Amino acid sequence: MLEIKGIDVFYGDVQVIWDVSFRVGEGEIVAMIGANGAGKSTTMRTISGILSPRKGEIIFDGVAIHKVEPYRLIEMGLAHVPEARRLFVEMTVEENLEMGSLRGEAKKKREDNKEFVFSLFPRLKERRRQQSGTLSGGEQQMLAIGRGLMSMPKLIMFDEPSLGLAPILVRDIFNIIKSIRERGKTVLIVEQNVRQTLAVADRAYVLENGKITMEGTGQGLLHDEHVRHAYLGV
Repeated sequence: MLEIKGIDVFYGDVQVIWDVSFRVGEGEIVAMIGANGAGKSTTMRTISGILSPRKGEIIFDGVAIHKVEPYRLIEMGLAHVPEARRLFVEMTVEENLEMGSLRGEAKKKREDNKEFVFSLFPRLKERRRQQSGTLSGGEQQMLAIGRGLMSMPKLIMFDEPSLGLAPILVRDIFNIIKSIRERGKTVLIVEQNVRQTLAVADRAYVLENGKITMEGTGQGLLHDEHVRHAYLGV
């Protein structure tokens, strides 16, 4: 469904991604793990059109998208739940959700999609009239995920979804990600929470200093000696 082919990415004259290639198959949960500053978020922003690769290709659903405007990617079925949530904090929960369904088929099916989101996150339904800036951290993350789902994506990308959450909420978020896949979505996730991420991933890639250094199944990397030493402290 998604194929990244040898991309190089720069910030100005500074190269941060070197010849990165990976793929995400339909119906998979694929993870990209690595330390802070490894280039994970940069890779996600490049896929979603915020940054442009200086070399390489990005293919989504058979179409080259590395020169496509970000708003068109949403209509094509690609959603990005960014790091730090990026909610419209002065708007209500319901208004934030509606911002995720402004175009195309998603706009026509807004009410049905809203009920789908509320079925995943009953707490959001309870707080639908509440200003989103007053929600707890966990509720804000649920809302960010819900807003992404409102666009009816084929593939949804999560950038550090567990960042800043208490351990019990981290478990809930990863259970929700599994549930989203079970409901027919494909998932790409980048995370520093290596143990939880590899536990839910079908396949995973290790990004170090802007380069892919390892790949394998989630369980295989979870038990790999280098990964355990470098990222799990064991």
